[in-house]
Amino acid sequence: MAVYSINPLTDPRWDALLADHPRAAVFHTRGWLQALQRTYGYQPIVLTTSGPLEPLRNGLVFCQLESWISGRRLVSLPFSDHCDPLIDSVDDERKLLEAALEFARETRCRYTEIRPSLMSWQPVANSWCPSERFRFHALSLQASEQELFSRMHSDCIRRKVRRAEKERLEYIQGTERPLLHDFYELLVQTRGRHGVPPPPMEWFRDLFQTMNGCIKVRIAAKDGRPVAAILTLDFRTTVTYKYGGSDDEYNHLGGMPFLFWKLIQEARQQGMRLLDLGRSDEDNPGLITFKNRLGANSDIITYWRGSGGHPVSPCAQVLGRVGKLLFRSLPRPILIASGRILYKHAG
Repeated sequence: MAVYSINPLTDPRWDALLADHPRAAVFHTRGWLQALQRTYGYQPIVLTTSGPLEPLRNGLVFCQLESWISGRRLVSLPFSDHCDPLIDSVDDERKLLEAALEFARETRCRYTEIRPSLMSWQPVANSWCPSERFRFHALSLQASEQELFSRMHSDCIRRKVRRAEKERLEYIQGTERPLLHDFYELLVQTRGRHGVPPPPMEWFRDLFQTMNGCIKVRIAAKDGRPVAAILTLDFRTTVTYKYGGSDDEYNHLGGMPFLFWKLIQEARQQGMRLLDLGRSDEDNPGLITFKNRLGANSDIITYWRGSGGHPVSPCAQVLGRVGKLLFRSLPRPILIASGRILYKHAG
């Protein structure tokens, strides 16, 4: 069985596969891949068993990362919470996984990584091992609005939504540049508190240009001042929460619960069936608890590495904790500059 490589940015068959495949997600889309290429220079490639003149039956998408810090890697996909192999046959999956390992060896990659959303997924080919584990949350939107609200935590979510309404927080949503600026300012504040550099502003500008109206910013404001913001992505019947930030001084007003409730209401009205709340680090109990309190279901997802891949070392975890302490102390301009420099190497 032959294996072919295609460019998903130029091959129209990729869009056709995404339109039909049940495990396709927003992170597979041409817009997401274009943004990765524009901002970070990552080159996407899809491996498939479908010949050049055939409809695309399957696909395993990667980006090749070139970094003098983290080395050359093949990742499916950078900065994506999950990216399932779009393969239905065990034989095809084995062949494509073996081809990915061979491609990594030929291009001298340190490792290959796959980030599935299914807890039960395991590579059928040899030479793969688990690397990182995350908590993954998703909320079905197919219940009534009243039922969804009643499933939320009474004190930490429902009470705060009512507090936000009582405080008359203003709700603004759209794709205009001023909203993107307000969102980014709140994201920088939040990442600074958590000791993590923010992605560069260029990343969000590129996303707004490539996602073709499937991206939206939602802002909660108090007396004209933005106090909380989230960024979401739409694909078919799933809305994905990807980024968020808030002003710590105003968190008592319930801006974040208010925004998620508005998101849920709007998504249901638009016919969305699922809210993808993304992954959370297992050592981030605050974020995990918040998503649980929204009424979401929770699972463990595992990333897999091949071609010499290995689990994240305890040493790297220690360095990560030290880095968080350092980034918390950096002035805002240096924190932003750090993200602009480092994110290309972190995908």
